[in-house]
Amino acid sequence: MAERVTIQDIADELGVSRNTVSKAINNTGILAEATRERVIKKAIEMGYKQFSYVNLSNLEIPGPALPSAAKKEIALFTSNFIGSSHFASTMLDKFQRELSTLGYSFTMHRLQETEIAQLKLPASYAQDRTAGIICIEMFDRRYCAMLCELDMPLLFVDSPVYDRMEPLKADHLYMDNQSNIQSFVREMIRRGKTQIGFIGDIAHCQSFFERFMGYQNAMFLAGLPCPEEYCITGKAPGIKTPGYAEYRDYLTNKFRAMKKLPDVFICANDFAAMDTLMVFKDLGIRVPKDVYLCGFDDAPESRVISPPLTTVHIHSQIMGFAAVQLLLSRIKEPSLNYRTVHTETSLIYRESTNG
Repeated sequence: MAERVTIQDIADELGVSRNTVSKAINNTGILAEATRERVIKKAIEMGYKQFSYVNLSNLEIPGPALPSAAKKEIALFTSNFIGSSHFASTMLDKFQRELSTLGYSFTMHRLQETEIAQLKLPASYAQDRTAGIICIEMFDRRYCAMLCELDMPLLFVDSPVYDRMEPLKADHLYMDNQSNIQSFVREMIRRGKTQIGFIGDIAHCQSFFERFMGYQNAMFLAGLPCPEEYCITGKAPGIKTPGYAEYRDYLTNKFRAMKKLPDVFICANDFAAMDTLMVFKDLGIRVPKDVYLCGFDDAPESRVISPPLTTVHIHSQIMGFAAVQLLLSRIKEPSLNYRTVHTETSLIYRESTNG
């Protein structure tokens, strides 16, 4: 072999193209991370010296980010109580168990409305001990933007609605909010149910907005309209965070104003679907005889309510695993490009749509 190792020498050793080696060494173009690592390891092994960006002291295959002596905590920020019915309950259990095997502790901080309004960090939060932050049910955009300025590894599980705003400068984790809604719409159309509406405050969070977009896209691709009166996508005027009673009053007024119900309502989550079901019972509307109803989340209550809800199941365990991978890789390499990950969901048919 020639005294000076070339890109072609490395390509010949690995049986790959010269272009692949060049991309890996110069960090250009699109290349699988495993391929990039293999090329760089071989280049170092062969004595290649002309790296344009690689830190030669840190070229081992990335493993889990181990905590430093000072920073051993992962902090959870949330604005709501996360009960057993919330999809994040199971996700956080997996998240915490994975973290503990890697030497991290886990602290939870429930923010008060005054702290969010004043852009204040919770008094219980210790930045000098914190390696990273995970945010769940944090939908105040100003507060989330403030967190992005902390120079701290940060992961949002769901987020405020992007709308026309710039995405937050952090990693994001969502469930797949569209594929199964589109599958559901196609199945309803196959059954002859072509009048389909949507219920849920689409300004509440990005996931609700994506579910609405999944519904709209499916209807558009089927050549069907989304009548405005069938899309109940807001909340009662003047109420920032409506309780069950306020939201059900809002739904009651919307349903009474309709000249005719659609064949099907898709709801932004199971709790919106259950509120809808309660209002329907008060109004004498029967599910599924008069109208079909579909939720999202597969909350435990969706299985025991009468009738049991057709819904979309969130695989919370894989979300917990993905959350660990996203946050710890950000801790290990803060300069990574920001990433948005959607995890798989599954459509479950039950009696609210005649199985």
